[in-house]
Amino acid sequence: MNRSRLVDEQLAALATHLASRRAVLLQSWRAAVDADPEIHTSTALPRRQFVDHIPAVLDAFERRLHALPRPESSAARQARKEDSAVHGLVRWQQGYDLREVTREWGHLALCLGDELEAYARDHAELEAPVMPLARRALTEMSTEGVSESTAQFFELRQIEAEGQLRDLEGLLAQATELERQRAELWRQAAHDLRGNVGVVMTASAGLSLEGLPEPMRTRFVQLLQKSVSALQSMLDEVTALARLQAGQEPREIRPFDAAELLTELCDALRGMAEDGGLYLKAQGPTSLPVEGDPGKLRRIAQNLILNALKYTPRGGVTVTWGESRESGPDRWRLRVQDTGPGFHAGPGAPLAGALEEATEQARNVDAPPVQPSAAEPLPRGQHASMADPRPVNQERGEGVGLSIVKRLCELIDATFALTSEPNSGTTVSVFFPRRYDQPDETGRSHK
Repeated sequence: MNRSRLVDEQLAALATHLASRRAVLLQSWRAAVDADPEIHTSTALPRRQFVDHIPAVLDAFERRLHALPRPESSAARQARKEDSAVHGLVRWQQGYDLREVTREWGHLALCLGDELEAYARDHAELEAPVMPLARRALTEMSTEGVSESTAQFFELRQIEAEGQLRDLEGLLAQATELERQRAELWRQAAHDLRGNVGVVMTASAGLSLEGLPEPMRTRFVQLLQKSVSALQSMLDEVTALARLQAGQEPREIRPFDAAELLTELCDALRGMAEDGGLYLKAQGPTSLPVEGDPGKLRRIAQNLILNALKYTPRGGVTVTWGESRESGPDRWRLRVQDTGPGFHAGPGAPLAGALEEATEQARNVDAPPVQPSAAEPLPRGQHASMADPRPVNQERGEGVGLSIVKRLCELIDATFALTSEPNSGTTVSVFFPRRYDQPDETGRSHK
């Protein structure tokens, strides 16, 4: 047999072997990541969310082995780069930091490298070029993965920062007025406190008078009790105001019924949906006892529901909650699904597209949005701001709202996933812990 053809066949056999070992490789990778003390976020993810886009990366690696030793086509290389970038995007959504992502890629390369070495030991008949070619392909995949994930992280961080800067610029004009109002509020509080203290002093002095008639004594006592109660209430309000203005946002973990909270929220927002000709459905068990921060859960759910109602012209929004195969036994899922136009169809990057578009429109406020032809679908890898296949363009701020949800999720150890297709609506799933360990003095609990 021709030697070149034999090398081709042996590389193809290696690719087939790796495909047959897919489940074992993914399990070994997960175990290595879980054992790494530098990676913390992965333990909070259900298996499906953890694996995310890695099977597509492995598919690309196996296709590369089938194609060797021929040079890689530009289309295949571009697709591989996009797969790597999508993994970086998904990890950013899930709250990973850059160090965790790069170490995760390293563990994947080590697991695949060990599998290649084991295969080489079991197949002594392999032609000399086979394993060097496979190792080189593995090195290229790992390098591309780290490079594209890193680039994706920095791009998303910049986009998010630009969106937040735009919001800050919009709020800057209100800062002076807010400061004036705050100063006036403190002046009024001080005035009211002085007034109540004066009443207390007057009532105390009156009670100290000798020969005071009993009806007047009773009146002084009632006045004193009322003033002390008012002082206590005022002091509580001033303390709460000071904490709020200091920017403190501790999480308050306690048992509560998530189903009851979400049902009440949907009932409160249903009138708004009906005013816009939309439906708002609430589906889930009537009781879902969990531990968590009910205030932050309500803010997350309300943000998602209002965002969905705002950008849904027809149909409506469905809110579901409860257990799911995706969430696993330690988590429960909240899902908000709309029938709106959906985000743009990028390579698995709806959140990135929303943030990109919000930023791009902020730079070009006066420029009209680009309306692509229905016969011109968005090519793979094309930048979101170049074309949008949906019939309705996203408005500025849609992506920033999701960024806020992401930050709230991070505060309570929740993760979220977003899927969307043009004309098919958007689905956001948030996975919450069912219980927390006791919090430490910082308000954070440890698993």
